[in-house]
Amino acid sequence: MTMASAAAPLVELRNISISFGGIRAVDNVSVDLFPGEVVGLLGHNGAGKSTLIKCLSGAYHPDAGEIWINGKKVAINNPRDARAFNIETIYQTLALADNLDAASNLFLGRELVSSFGFVDDAGMEAETRKILARLNPNFRKFKEPVSALSGGQRQSVAIARAVYFNAKILIMDEPTAALGPHETQMVGELIQELKRQGLGIFLIDHDIHQVKQMCDRAAVMKNGQLVGIVKVADVTEDDLLGMIILGKKPAHLAG
Repeated sequence: MTMASAAAPLVELRNISISFGGIRAVDNVSVDLFPGEVVGLLGHNGAGKSTLIKCLSGAYHPDAGEIWINGKKVAINNPRDARAFNIETIYQTLALADNLDAASNLFLGRELVSSFGFVDDAGMEAETRKILARLNPNFRKFKEPVSALSGGQRQSVAIARAVYFNAKILIMDEPTAALGPHETQMVGELIQELKRQGLGIFLIDHDIHQVKQMCDRAAVMKNGQLVGIVKVADVTEDDLLGMIILGKKPAHLAG
């Protein structure tokens, strides 16, 4: 039994619709997310998965539908509102300052300051070591600019920043797209650790194999509509591929 079965949903996106220039990018889509769960969002480019999630992150405002967080209906009008509900987004680009080290990136714009008003570099490094020890015990490069880090290590810093500032709902956009097998495994382990800590994660991806490896459920979209939501354990990669291409659930789950 997963944590998911015991708790109320962290997030419910209910009947979300949004149009751009007369085209329905997202058409009446509902999906939920529980604590300690990873829900993969699958579909071709233009299927609507990123647009749907941008309604949760505050980048877009839906034309119709409701967003519920922890059982309460909320209004998310911008990314600041999303952060107030402990929603953090980690984009593919990671938005890290290449010339700064891990601690400076973790606290960028939210620096710790000593009682004398100076930036508390030692305090920030200590906090960074603490959070990264929890997430990625093998992380060692605290003194180097993040430009010197591998892709997986950079992911660790971006995730640590979100978790340190109390993310409960994490949106990850193709987190393994530019990574090799070893780095991809590292991100998979990070995601497992976040699940253990009770975070809920929406994982946007093209890669069916990654979704099978990392997610509990998969929500498949096609042409702005929800094809279906399936438990990953109940389907094969071919089933998921069929949902993406044909736009319908596999026969053994249809009903």
